[in-house]
Amino acid sequence: MNDKRLAFISLGCPKNTVDSERMLGKLAQEGYAISADAEGADVVVVNTCGFIESARAESLSVIREMLALKNAGQVGSVVVAGCLAERQKDLLLNEVPEVDQILGVFSREDIVASVDRAIQHRNEQRSLFRPAPVRALEDTARLRVTPRHYAYLKISEGCDRLCTFCAIPKMRGKHITKPMEEILKEAKELADDGVRELIIVAQDSTYYGMDLYGKPRLAELLRELDQLEDIQWIRLLYAYPEHVTDELLQTLREAKKVIPYVDMPLQHINDRVLKRMQRRVNRSTTENLIRRWREAVPNLTFRTTFIVGFPGETEQEFQELCDFVEETRFDRAGVFTYSLEPDTPAAKLDGHLPAEVKKERQDILMSIQQQVAKQWSENQVGREIPVIVDGADPEAPNYFYARSYADAPEIDGLVRLKGKNLRAGDFVTAKIVAADYYDLTARAIGTPW
Repeated sequence: MNDKRLAFISLGCPKNTVDSERMLGKLAQEGYAISADAEGADVVVVNTCGFIESARAESLSVIREMLALKNAGQVGSVVVAGCLAERQKDLLLNEVPEVDQILGVFSREDIVASVDRAIQHRNEQRSLFRPAPVRALEDTARLRVTPRHYAYLKISEGCDRLCTFCAIPKMRGKHITKPMEEILKEAKELADDGVRELIIVAQDSTYYGMDLYGKPRLAELLRELDQLEDIQWIRLLYAYPEHVTDELLQTLREAKKVIPYVDMPLQHINDRVLKRMQRRVNRSTTENLIRRWREAVPNLTFRTTFIVGFPGETEQEFQELCDFVEETRFDRAGVFTYSLEPDTPAAKLDGHLPAEVKKERQDILMSIQQQVAKQWSENQVGREIPVIVDGADPEAPNYFYARSYADAPEIDGLVRLKGKNLRAGDFVTAKIVAADYYDLTARAIGTPW
């Protein structure tokens, strides 16, 4: 019987969360006692993010924090896994040489062997980097870190897009579709474990099926998932603008459990900037696509993200983006400053902008979007809508944190719900009584289901 205690820190996006849960499941099966507290652990695993500079800095900071505990005798060993390891192995070996084991993204199935070596202080095969697989890795038997009532369902790995600002293909490899029968098996396992909201994730969800089946099959997959008995909501994230078919739009309109919510990163609207980003779309096709979505799916919540300060972005091009956001009125939008990634084509472009200009543009665009979001929230007052309860508000008796169909966990707003005898995972009708920019206040009506 394994009597070793292990702490696990998961950083980055929901796709990384799925990897963390798979690794935790394998470690738990081997008898490791999983702890939320690093102090006193025999080993700490840090699953890192390497997407942009701020994410890499956070990952390095956490690694150094764990190594400080190790040097103080409060942690036995430190194992580093994930995207930062995959992308900058040499940097890690140079900057944090005290790390005991390093695993790349595609070595996650070897986590038990690496943790065993770290605990036993065996230095052979200190780093393990496997090539990108030709078949999507299995994501069953996960020990989930999300609340029991919702889970991320990863339908593919990698990305075939060559956006000039993005290093994901270098870290995650080419797009690999997970076979539909494997996804359905995993979804059934999650439903049996108490999941009521499935959140579809991938690097490029609308591309699902192209490599394996020769055509996009996201619509068909959603219809199959729609048949699961215990699932109430199915939410779609990371939908790239290409490969949005009429069949997909019809499925979102007609499916009973696929909620009217889509997350589609657009990044910009100016044609020249989009071409330099190598996004394969232009303003005209983007506007037509948004129109198609909104006409096809009643009450659609459209979430997107934009990058400001891309190399060469002029004041006029930035103003075009601002006008577009104000006119189009996205229900949800995030704004990021361009992050210079040394191993991407955009790093070699001319016209890199100062950090203060990028930050100023981010603030301007976010202020525009904030007013749009404020009006959207105010328009919800008086409505009665279904919400899912995430848990009790620890600071206010008889209040709960909940989310509407328009709110993905961690990235969107919340509904502050007044009610009694509610539990995490309950669905209940909420009467919206007040709005505060991104968040709503409501009272529960009737009984939960």
